[in-house]
Amino acid sequence: MIQSLNGSGRRILTYPDVHPCDDIAPNTLLELLISLAYDICYYKTEFFPTNNRNAKEVIRQIGVILVFLEEVRERDSDLPDSAGLCFSELLLAFQKIRYLLEDCTSEGSRLCMLMKSDRVANQFRVLMRAISTALDVLPLGLIDPMDEINSHVELVIRQARKKKFELDPNDKRVKETLVSVWNGFENGIIPDKDSIKRVLDYLGIRSWSMCNKEMKFLDSEIGLVTMSSSDEKNELGGLCSLMGFVCYARCVVFDIVDGETSRQSENNPGNWVLANLNPDDFRCPISLEIMVDPVTIETGHTYDRSSILKWFGTGKSICPKTGTKLTNPELLVPNLVMRKLIQQYCSENGIPSPETGRRNRHVKGEILVGCLAAEKAMKMVTQFLSCILANGTKKEKNKASYEIRILAKTSNFNRSCLVEAGVVPKLLKLLLSTDSWTQENAIAALLNLSKHSGSKTAIVENWGLEYIVDVLKHGVKMEARQHAAGTLFYLASVEEYRILIGDNPEVIPALLELIKDGTNRAKKNSLVAIFGLLMHHGNHWRVLASGVVPLLVNLLASSDREDLITDSLAILATLAEKIDGTVAILQHGDLDSIVKALNSSTSRVGKEYCVSLLLALCTNGGKDVVAVLVKNPTLMGYLYSLLTDGTSRAIKKASALIRILHEYCEKRSSGSMAHVLPQERSIHVW
Repeated sequence: MIQSLNGSGRRILTYPDVHPCDDIAPNTLLELLISLAYDICYYKTEFFPTNNRNAKEVIRQIGVILVFLEEVRERDSDLPDSAGLCFSELLLAFQKIRYLLEDCTSEGSRLCMLMKSDRVANQFRVLMRAISTALDVLPLGLIDPMDEINSHVELVIRQARKKKFELDPNDKRVKETLVSVWNGFENGIIPDKDSIKRVLDYLGIRSWSMCNKEMKFLDSEIGLVTMSSSDEKNELGGLCSLMGFVCYARCVVFDIVDGETSRQSENNPGNWVLANLNPDDFRCPISLEIMVDPVTIETGHTYDRSSILKWFGTGKSICPKTGTKLTNPELLVPNLVMRKLIQQYCSENGIPSPETGRRNRHVKGEILVGCLAAEKAMKMVTQFLSCILANGTKKEKNKASYEIRILAKTSNFNRSCLVEAGVVPKLLKLLLSTDSWTQENAIAALLNLSKHSGSKTAIVENWGLEYIVDVLKHGVKMEARQHAAGTLFYLASVEEYRILIGDNPEVIPALLELIKDGTNRAKKNSLVAIFGLLMHHGNHWRVLASGVVPLLVNLLASSDREDLITDSLAILATLAEKIDGTVAILQHGDLDSIVKALNSSTSRVGKEYCVSLLLALCTNGGKDVVAVLVKNPTLMGYLYSLLTDGTSRAIKKASALIRILHEYCEKRSSGSMAHVLPQERSIHVW
């Protein structure tokens, strides 16, 4: 019921399927048992935050069994077939014990393991009983071990049966303290800081970064449980209460952000794994889109769940990549590791997360609202952070703004609590700071808060636009400037603010400056901000007059980033809807390069904007534009492919463009060019 952090995708307190060992020779099973026993004994020196006594007792008993197994191997004789049954049962139990020990020592899930400590103790008991039963039927007389070793094995059998493996009294005491704290949250009681520290110290959670790992784990677990069976959903209340506890502890107890500071997260935009992966690996082999819900079929290949289900729905029961016939097409295993990598990749490269991810975050936010302990804890946290912003030292304010930055990114409920706590005006003042990290954390926090409607109002009413534009132009770091551009994008979702932003003569030139010289993330944020401003018709001429068209045309030709190309096409398509936009694009653009973008784009949205741009150019540019397009030997094939694979809007646009091209060819062949287009205009195509 908890997801593993070891990268295997296994959820802790669950065990992978183990195939029967009936056909494996006893001597081979013996070697496997010895190897597993060594793995288990290596845990002897590990720190067990919970179930320490039970874990150490199990390791001790496995150590005794290991001595026996090694002596059997040293005799170098064929083992009787009757030993195979015992060894296969031991192998199964050893594997489960190793996984259980791995779960007990894993970082990030310590609080969850504390809450499940009685269940873990019971699993230790059940597994040792299974080992006792297996050893009891072992034909010791046929194996003929030394008398001393034989007595040790018999002792293990007796102890495994008698040992109760009960819940550790210390675990029980700390668990009760934890529960009392979140009960206090429910009653609006601010918890005793020392009580929280006792729980954290007992579990070895002694830093901000370790606390943050617990939060990430809980966030992932809540998301998984919401998609699971009704039995698991009974755990949601406890998980959400734990989330409230950890969030409060991270923000209030720890004064220093270690290990995962904003400095590190920005200077290392991707980990080693992401840096060495091909982004195409994240695309479904069927749809060619970034996977939303990656699942692996029995051949080991991964597809997006919706795509593979459509494939099977056509009656095909083979792997699309290999053609291998599948024995069980319904066996779809969620690829949790791939899903996590996709989320990281999208986050680090400014690519919109898959739709499922956005829905899950919304669902998780609603669940936390329904949990009284988590809800009250969040309100206490936001009030605490607001007070720090008002009265804290420079160092404390920086840390508080970083916490707000993280919390505001998580859910709309968090944003609502932060706005109610009055953090927006205080964050705006921090934008004047000359300290790069304080300014960056403050503007990043405002960016995340600006997704909330109440935050938009609070920003504008407190003269926030002036502060944000100043950061956009003169931010101490490029990261601060790119966050300012992103904030303007969200503010521009309100028509009134869209007008205010467009009226400021410094905004659009500053956004263009980021497109020229900024990082990929800065370019991305600036492009979407300009696109947002274009939703108000009065900003059309401002954007056009700024000289954006040559920049976008150059970006289409030079960039290898799918998201930047798509955003550039979106702006150009919007500008081309008016005659002056069409003129500017035709003066600086190459129609063949636009057609090439249609072919090379792997994004359905990108293709939609591209065909919209071509249609607008034909409509406003007249027969001169159409004459160039009909000469392109590949365009018609791309347009017809959109009729089957495109979005609904792309299909309509492609159909209209195909009709225009066909009508032109028919008119030309008949010698009459009088009425090729309903709104034909005489524009020279450069």
